[in-house]
Amino acid sequence: MNTFVAITDEIKSIISAEFDGKKIFDKDVADVLGVSQMNFATMKKREKLPYMELLDFCAKRSISINWMLYGQSPESLVEATNRFYMIKYYSDVNVSAGGGSDIEDENLQKVEIPEFFISRLGGEAELKNIEALNVSGDSMEPTFSYNDIIFINRNKIDLQRGGIFTIRTEAGLFIKRVHKRLDGMIDIISDNNVYTTQTLNINEIEVIGRVVSKFGNVD
Repeated sequence: MNTFVAITDEIKSIISAEFDGKKIFDKDVADVLGVSQMNFATMKKREKLPYMELLDFCAKRSISINWMLYGQSPESLVEATNRFYMIKYYSDVNVSAGGGSDIEDENLQKVEIPEFFISRLGGEAELKNIEALNVSGDSMEPTFSYNDIIFINRNKIDLQRGGIFTIRTEAGLFIKRVHKRLDGMIDIISDNNVYTTQTLNINEIEVIGRVVSKFGNVD
């Protein structure tokens, strides 16, 4: 994947005509993407791309997102955008160290997913089971960070082999690494070792779905 700086430079090149030859700064790229300058600077430092904003930018200008992220199909900046798929996105739901959100009661939108990303979600046949949520808090760092967008498969709720799941407990809605013990109890594990492991009875947990990807990689 192209680096944050490389993608920023490409955006500067693309929008240069809109600035009448004036020098373009990172703050101008942030404005075009609809990201605050402070958030943009933080993302740059962490090499964390604003994927949703990039998707919107590319779609509005008929630019291939594959070209932007991976340098694929570089023949033309005005070639038709790759085929996109729509999945459910609960933009107001935050999961992780916070909680208390109820998916069914939150704002449901549709988000466009580029074709190259579909295989990460299990293929086109699984899209009906996929939903996107936001991450809040630091309990799953470095695997997940604040404002990451994660994709869960609502059809995958079997905890037998463990993994990373979105779950609901009496304390709220969380994304955690889950391990089923031999005695049937469930260990709720944070990747950030500042947080202690919590052990619950299976009846104290509602499994929303398995985390299958994010805009990035899931370990």
